[in-house]
Formats: sequence, C-alpha cells, structure tokens
Amino acid sequence: MVKVLRSWVCGPLEPYVAGFAEDLALQGYTRCSAEQHVCFIAHLDRWMLVRHLEVGDLGGAVVDRYLTERRARYVNYRSGKAMRPLLDYLAAQGVLAPEDDPGGPVEALLECYRCYLVGERGLTAGTARCYLDAIRPFVASRLRGDQLALAGLTASDVSGFVLATCPGRATGTAKLIVTSLRSVLSFLHVEGLIPIPLNAAVPSVAGRRLAGLPRGLEPAQVRRLLASCDRRRARGRRDYAIVVLLSRLGLRAGEVAALELEDIDWRAGQIVVHGKGHRDERLPLPDDVGAAIAGYLRRGRPFTAQPRNVFVRARAPHRALTTAGVSGVVYDAAQRGGLGTIHAHRLRHTAATTMLRSGTPLPEVGLVLRQRRALTTALYAKVDRDAVRVLARPWPQPTMGGVS
Repeated sequence: MVKVLRSWVCGPLEPYVAGFAEDLALQGYTRCSAEQHVCFIAHLDRWMLVRHLEVGDLGGAVVDRYLTERRARYVNYRSGKAMRPLLDYLAAQGVLAPEDDPGGPVEALLECYRCYLVGERGLTAGTARCYLDAIRPFVASRLRGDQLALAGLTASDVSGFVLATCPGRATGTAKLIVTSLRSVLSFLHVEGLIPIPLNAAVPSVAGRRLAGLPRGLEPAQVRRLLASCDRRRARGRRDYAIVVLLSRLGLRAGEVAALELEDIDWRAGQIVVHGKGHRDERLPLPDDVGAAIAGYLRRGRPFTAQPRNVFVRARAPHRALTTAGVSGVVYDAAQRGGLGTIHAHRLRHTAATTMLRSGTPLPEVGLVLRQRRALTTALYAKVDRDAVRVLARPWPQPTMGGVS
C-alpha cells in the first residue's frame, strides 16, 4: 500500500501511481487538480482489485464497464476524457495491451489511404480526416461479407453514389465529397485495386467560383476583438498574440497552431510558416506582431509546456494548441467583444482586404497569403470598389418615348 498526495493505493495500480502524480506535475497540473486525479485513480484501483483485474486488462471494454458503474454513483470523473491522462501514462510505460482494430477491411483500406494522403499528397492530418469521413460511406458500400468488392467497380456505380449522396447537401459539402471520391479512385487505381481509372466518372458540383465577397472585418471591429483580450492574464496575452498574428499576417489557424519557438528569427525579424503541402515559407515579422508574441512568451506561456509549439493550452496539460483551439480563441474573443460568430479564417480575409485598401498590389497580397494561383487572390479585387467602379458600364437612360 502506498499513499500518494492524499490517497491510498493498494491494488494493481500501486506501482504506477507515484510516477503518474509526477507526470501530472510535469504537465502543469496544480496540486489540487493532481490530488483529484489521484483520488479518482484510487477509486479505479479499488474497483480493479475487487474484480481481480490487472493493469493490462484496461482495454476499451473494461474502461467502458468501469465508467458505466461510476456514472450510477458519482457526478464527476465519469467520461473517457477523465481516463485519458492515466491511459496515456500507462501506454507510455508499455503496460497496456494494444487494442485490436475493430474496423475490418473498410478501416484498413482507409488507413492506407490516409497514409497516402499525408505522405504522398502532403495533406495535413485534419484535411486527411475530412477526406476519410467523406468517402467512408462509399468504401463501406463495397463491403461484401468480410471483403471489399473493388475490382468490379464501374462508372455507373461511381456516378450513382454521387447522385444518391449529394442532393440536399450544402455546396461545400458536396464538393468535398466529389473531390474526396476522385482522390480515392485515383489511389485505388495506383494501388492496382481497380483495373481502370474511374475518377473521370465523378460528376462535378455546380457552384460559381469567386461569386461571393470576402467577409473581412472593419478596423473598428478588429480593435474590439483585440480589446476583448485581457492582457493582464496569461490567457489574454496568448489570445491577443494569436489575434494579432492572424489579422496582420493572414495565417491560417493550422499554421498558427504549428508555429514553433525555432520558427521565429528575432534578429532577422522573420517568421517561418509551415503552410499547405509541407511548404515552409518566410514572412517578415512586423513590430506589433513580434511584441505581442514576445509578451506572451515572457509572461504567459507556462514553463511546464512540453512541446516546442509557441501557443499551448492555458490549462493543464499544457499541450500544443490545436487548429480548432486557435479558431476557438477567435470565437471566444468575438463573443466577449459582442461581434457575433467569427472564426479564424475571417481574419485571413481581414488581412488581405486591409492590405489591398492600403494600396498593396494584388500580386503582393497573394505573396503574403502564400497562394499558388493568382485567381484565388483575385477574389479580393472586388472589395476595392473605387478601382472596380471604373469598369462598370453606365446604366442605360430611358428615351423620350419611355422605351429604354
């Protein structure tokens, strides 16, 4: 029996609880939070002891069974999220048995396709996950017993799936489905799983490119967004630096999340951006952006942060902020500032429109945004109404007879 913090542990988890408590401290948990976690683990330890379970038995079924019983008696620490710190620690110690893959041939093929997207096509993990979610129903439709019937796939099967799936969907969702379908069909042909390429059989989704206007924020709205970040606190310094970085340099949320300490060259005044397609590009670091990041690093970033990422979670464990976390920072700031629903990509539009209105040529805007095609940047030409007004044809005037 061993006492760790304020809890006694005497079952199968006894050899690991002290190391687990130290690991919580290294991740930035306060003593109070660590005590609550260890108390929770002590309860799990007693539950396992009564049922003669070992540490290696902590698989999905056992964890679900324990949490189901706990929910009937307790109001806290009742979800898989509560178990995650312990399971991560035990997995790092190598004492948990690997779980069997329940996905079968569908998930096995999708995992190969995911590796292809990330390794060969250069997609980010988040984008690859969106592709997999979009084409999972198509792959599952080819399941025959415990095998995938891919060799007999025809063009009518492909077009029939699109016609059955896309009607009633939003245009963006439908485009994602057909793009993912073309991609996976190319992959299947390259891998020799289908005899002929069928990606040309995927019909297109109607949608006018560059039809809308980019929705950038006005300068007053950006000021309200920044003012909503309380820079007297560590979280506020982090949020302020993120909003400044997004609105001044037009970075994507994923690029902010991937930014590491070594990517900032303070002497040269440059920043390395890890963009789409595994492309690393250098951008100048404006003074206000550098000052905001430096303020966070000096008086906001936790010293217990494990990764080298610049922006980390404000609460323990102090892991790297995710893409969704970066967009959540902007959303929360907009809510505090009374600006409604605003996400991180809106600030990318804001940076582009601000540069254009200040007289920056369109090609230079594209360089800052790191866009490969000039047509993509041309969307922002429509916000410069003074320049576009000279292209408009005059409205026809009515004739004397009243016929125009």
